[in-house]
Amino acid sequence: MKETGGRVVEMDLQKNWLWGSFWKMPNRRFADGEVVMGRWPGSVLYYEVQVTGYNDVTHLYTVKYKDGTELELKESDIRSQSSFKHRKSQSSSSSPSRRSASRSRSRSPGRPAKGRRRSSSQSRERKDDKKKTIQETNLVLLKLNENNTRRYNGEPDSTERNDTSCKILEQKFKPDLEIERVLEKYSLHPRKEEKKKEEIYSEKKIFETVKTIEKPSPKTKELEFGGRIGTFTMIFFLPATVFYLLLMCKQDDPSLMNFPPPLPALESLWEARVFGVFLLWFFLQALFYLLPIGKVVEGLPLSNGRKLQYRINGFYAFVFTAAAIGALLYFQFELHYLYDHFMQFAVSAATFSMGLSIYLYVRSLKTPEEDLAPGGNSGYFVYDFFTGHELNPRIGSFDLKYFCELRPGLIGWVVINLAMLLAEMKIHNQSMPSLAMVLVNSFQLLYVVDALWNEEAILTTMDITHDGFGFMLAFGDLVWVPFVYSLQAFYLVSHPTAISWPAASAITILNCIGYYIFRSANSQKNKFRRNPADPKLAYLKYIPTATGKGLLVTGWWGFVRHPNYLGDIIMALAWSLPCGFNHILPYFYVIYFICLLIHREARDEHHCKKKYGLAWERYCQRVPYRIFPYIY
Repeated sequence: MKETGGRVVEMDLQKNWLWGSFWKMPNRRFADGEVVMGRWPGSVLYYEVQVTGYNDVTHLYTVKYKDGTELELKESDIRSQSSFKHRKSQSSSSSPSRRSASRSRSRSPGRPAKGRRRSSSQSRERKDDKKKTIQETNLVLLKLNENNTRRYNGEPDSTERNDTSCKILEQKFKPDLEIERVLEKYSLHPRKEEKKKEEIYSEKKIFETVKTIEKPSPKTKELEFGGRIGTFTMIFFLPATVFYLLLMCKQDDPSLMNFPPPLPALESLWEARVFGVFLLWFFLQALFYLLPIGKVVEGLPLSNGRKLQYRINGFYAFVFTAAAIGALLYFQFELHYLYDHFMQFAVSAATFSMGLSIYLYVRSLKTPEEDLAPGGNSGYFVYDFFTGHELNPRIGSFDLKYFCELRPGLIGWVVINLAMLLAEMKIHNQSMPSLAMVLVNSFQLLYVVDALWNEEAILTTMDITHDGFGFMLAFGDLVWVPFVYSLQAFYLVSHPTAISWPAASAITILNCIGYYIFRSANSQKNKFRRNPADPKLAYLKYIPTATGKGLLVTGWWGFVRHPNYLGDIIMALAWSLPCGFNHILPYFYVIYFICLLIHREARDEHHCKKKYGLAWERYCQRVPYRIFPYIY
């Protein structure tokens, strides 16, 4: 009896456990492999997806779209396909008595009797036309959303411009809406017209969705560079850093222990003639930019679907500049004038960049909302002034940001290096420049020529597609690049360094390795952004994302994240090694560049994780290695 009682208790416990497990099981509605309609994140549109899994903890379904994209959706964002079938319309008056009564009624201006059959056939045709229009509208909506997912980083649109589609829809809806207003005013059958009103309301709603689907985000929520306080500090800190570096290079002992360096008189920092030479240089490059030579290409689509046109003639501008410099040297112009007035040129460039930044911000106050920069529309004056309020400021067809990005500063960097080489020969009475100076000039000349030769690739960078044109880019393009990047050549004039040929050969090999990584990685990225369907890129594998963009997992981008940054760092080190190891000042560029790339990589990781979600997690599992794995 005891044994039997024990078995009964055991059976009761098993029943209770099974019953409790049954109630703990999640109420799952859709099974694995079932084809349903899943809502696209951030929109009201549904696409055909297949359920591939279910998470019992988060209660999220893993679904797979037709293009291979996998996302996790809530149950409320999934519907069965049967709910999307069109319902058959029912007659408003189905009783025979009502039909016979309607036949016996007398004529009235609001309801003619003779044209009854004709009007009914016309109404059926009108309904068919409306159904066809609504189906076309839904198709346009799907294509618009598809374009939104493809626009980031250069994937081509699958339809025409969205504003054209909106105009077509407006032309289709407008006559029907006018007719319905008249019928509603004189109609004697309000019950019969209720369905028509519902159709009109649905059409209005769809049209409003078409208009608002391309509306850009109004404000920048996440602030970089320390927010308002950080950007306000950097407006003064960046010019002070440039002047400090130039003053230290002039010292006999440019050690950090000799801080602060002796400050020059304020009147010696400014000269009207130097400022005039700088303006002449700036407008000469603008003239080269406007020459009708070189091909014209389209940039990436903007938020409103529009594509700006750019003339690719940077390399021609470099050739014309070289010819002009050669003519000046032929007529015995003292190019080392740049070295003698280097600090004054830096002050002139900083003054001009500040004036340009003020002009850019003032004109941006009247810029339409859709033309503002995604990262520079915070509503805070200091932050927007620093990061840039307007995305693509133009005077006619003259794009100010695109022009300053490569022309005055980058070409000016090469001219400054040449001036330092000539100044070294004159000051030290040398018939030939030093080997260290030749290496620095050659390495940096290669970098500049490569940028100008591949000028079209800059149209896919963050500077063009995301960042506005404000003080940060204006000062960086016109002051930081030419006067800080030429720091090694400026240092060698006052502190010559002798290096052996074996050391020079090793440094050259190091620079070539860095350049190869930098160029091949950037070429893969730019070609893939421009046309992912290019047959030449068929060997590249990628992970599709919800935005339509693919994350490369082969080639250089499958070896390590941001491989182009690795090439940049190697080249930066090769530029500084010819200056020797007596002082850390020539290595400022390497230190600064590593800090800059750490910030960029951390920002990219944060944005990608937020934007791509599950696809980014899969990418991180596939490519776990980073350039700076333990910094952030």
